[in-house]
Amino acid sequence: MTSLLDEAERLGRDELEALQLERLRATLRHAYENVGHYRAAFDRAGLRPDDCRTLADLARFPFTTKADLRDNYPFGMFAVPEESIRRIHASSGTTGRPTVVGYTRRDLDTWADVVARSIRAAGGRPGHKVHVAYGYGLFTGGLGAHYGAERLGCTVVPASGGMTARQVQLIQDFRPEIIMVTPSYVLTLLDEFERQGIDPRSTSLKVGIFGAEPWTEEMRREIEERFAIDAVDIYGLSEVMGPGVAQECVETKDGLHIWEDHFYPEVVDPLTGEVLPEGEEGELVFTSLTKEAMPVIRYRTRDLTRLLPGTARVFRRMEKVTGRSDDLVILRGVNLFPTQIEEIVLRTPGVAPHFQLRLTREGRLDALTVRAEARAGATPEQRTAAAASITAAVKDGIGVSVGVEIVDPETLERSVGKFRRIVDERGGR
Repeated sequence: MTSLLDEAERLGRDELEALQLERLRATLRHAYENVGHYRAAFDRAGLRPDDCRTLADLARFPFTTKADLRDNYPFGMFAVPEESIRRIHASSGTTGRPTVVGYTRRDLDTWADVVARSIRAAGGRPGHKVHVAYGYGLFTGGLGAHYGAERLGCTVVPASGGMTARQVQLIQDFRPEIIMVTPSYVLTLLDEFERQGIDPRSTSLKVGIFGAEPWTEEMRREIEERFAIDAVDIYGLSEVMGPGVAQECVETKDGLHIWEDHFYPEVVDPLTGEVLPEGEEGELVFTSLTKEAMPVIRYRTRDLTRLLPGTARVFRRMEKVTGRSDDLVILRGVNLFPTQIEEIVLRTPGVAPHFQLRLTREGRLDALTVRAEARAGATPEQRTAAAASITAAVKDGIGVSVGVEIVDPETLERSVGKFRRIVDERGGR
């Protein structure tokens, strides 16, 4: 296994931390000298880049938020002249202006390197075919996976999202070993295989690398059982780089190793911003260590996780993200995340792993309805039993009463990118 690791993956912990500090100090100077936002933020805090003498000193520096990126739209966070930018990506911008990110030639090389490292950690090898069903375009998933797979020496099938029946045909005809896709869309692909009368376990696929949205251990088991593959998690976000910030290793499947030679992680209390000790759950924060075009200092991801020691690699692990602080639903005083509902739906007989949460207002009180699809062939009695089972499990396990609707198969919105789990119809909020 050691022969497959690159130079940074063979570093000792002390060597890695020395490299991190060197790169962190250089990044702080680069940001301060070239980005007006960071110069003003550091000055307000009474800090200069050289005030960071140890890794722990980073906690004194101000956070960066998505609002900061939007306030500096489109190119105000860039630290290099526009003529040095070789690519621009952007978020969907569903809640306002999109967040824009830029890459130099060196940034694109770094990105390809960390995604190649991720695919290798997942079990990919040179010569494998990789079916990329992430969306291409301004979303970082498709092109990020594409160039990383090519960097590793794989053959890429750039399928992008959508045209599900055609994707099934391509997998049958081209016989890829690896698929990279969102976990919600792979469930759609599974349904299409079965609709066509093809056993998903008979395909050439050996590894699925799934990211861009939270998914649970129950969903992993469902996918692995139905597809007969190893399902592993990849993590990234456009503001920090794109996919390839962290990756689960196929030999352990025990959380995602953060590529700490490029991305420095912290976990903070979402309310106070205080840095939490290793092992405590909180909000994940990242500082880039090697980005030229758009360095980010203490970027608040809103993803909830905990940091753990490395196992298969020297790099620390982050626990699988199963929620976001901005996905939290507070229903009549009870905290609830979509992934808690997902766990219940996945273990309920007679329903498919496709669901959506509908928030409404009844009088002065908020109400939540779980809409879950029935499995093909489920009888009316089985649907009634499934609704009762989900209602009881939510009440017993989470402590809140919800409505449950079991809808016909293939009724709910399908996703070619990130699945929209929550539909808020309360109005005026």
